[in-house]
Amino acid sequence: MGPRRAKMIEDRRLRDSARALVTADIENLKSDLAVKSPGARLADRLAEGASDVYDEALDVARDHKGALAAIAAAMILWFARNPVLATLFGDDWADDADDHGDSEEDWLHSEQVGR
Repeated sequence: MGPRRAKMIEDRRLRDSARALVTADIENLKSDLAVKSPGARLADRLAEGASDVYDEALDVARDHKGALAAIAAAMILWFARNPVLATLFGDDWADDADDHGDSEEDWLHSEQVGR
């Protein structure tokens, strides 16, 4: 047997073993997919990720209670700013704030005249 024939036989054995591995992988994948669909797998991974993020958020919140309280207070004040400002400066503070700026129509008119 010549060196070329020996090389060909060795290459054929490598090819056949690689084909057997790929075939086995495909069969494993098919059996995996028969047990659980890709959508169910995605849902499980998303649920695990969300759970991990939630756990991390709880840990950070436990470690930084003061900062969390400050952020919550800032949010409450932001959403309650109109009643708070009305109480502090009177009910007509919002009307005064609107009088200082140009309306959108005035701005559009000034843009068209400027052309």
